[in-house]
Amino acid sequence: MISLKYLVVFIFSLTTLFLSAQDENQVIQFSGVVVTEDLNGDILPLPYTNVSILNTSRGAVTEIDGFFSLVAETGDTIVFSRVGFESVQKVIPDTLTNYFYSWYQVMSKGNILLPEAVIKPWPSKENYKIEFLAINVDNEMRKLAEANLAQKVLDELIYAIPQDGTESYNYLVKQQFEDYRTAGQFKPQQIFNPAAWAEFIKAWKRGDFKRK
Repeated sequence: MISLKYLVVFIFSLTTLFLSAQDENQVIQFSGVVVTEDLNGDILPLPYTNVSILNTSRGAVTEIDGFFSLVAETGDTIVFSRVGFESVQKVIPDTLTNYFYSWYQVMSKGNILLPEAVIKPWPSKENYKIEFLAINVDNEMRKLAEANLAQKVLDELIYAIPQDGTESYNYLVKQQFEDYRTAGQFKPQQIFNPAAWAEFIKAWKRGDFKRK
């Protein structure tokens, strides 16, 4: 016959195991979509948003359609953050009855003002004018540049040289990186056209920009 002492120890052990099991967080699949609202009030997906678990190194980044999915635990605090937007925190409820939890997060743009940066390649406007007018543009170089940049030649090269898988993947990654890098600001302009610069320099030397 089991003594009362051993019976008490056995019941105490079962109670401890039961309470420990209740304290453990449940592992779930946390998925959802991150969106934002444009100036017209339309809802748009928000790609490249960081979805991370607070105080951990685990997380995910939303795809081009704003979708995300990661493994988390009940009680975790999820942080939604993106450059130019206000960060949002969401706590996963600890009362879930299944292993899947979906969430629809709307992000609001943040008011971030950056100081104006003025880049000057020359010490002064007078020095710039002297150096700019001293540039010697050879006619042979101009004709060569115009021939290489002719739209007909570029169109023929586009259709004659197909892209392989590596080039297509690199192009896609580059486009995604440029969209993420210039998000919330004006994209840089492509002003380095040799033919256009040659015509501009010739017009400058002719005095076409002088006030009459």
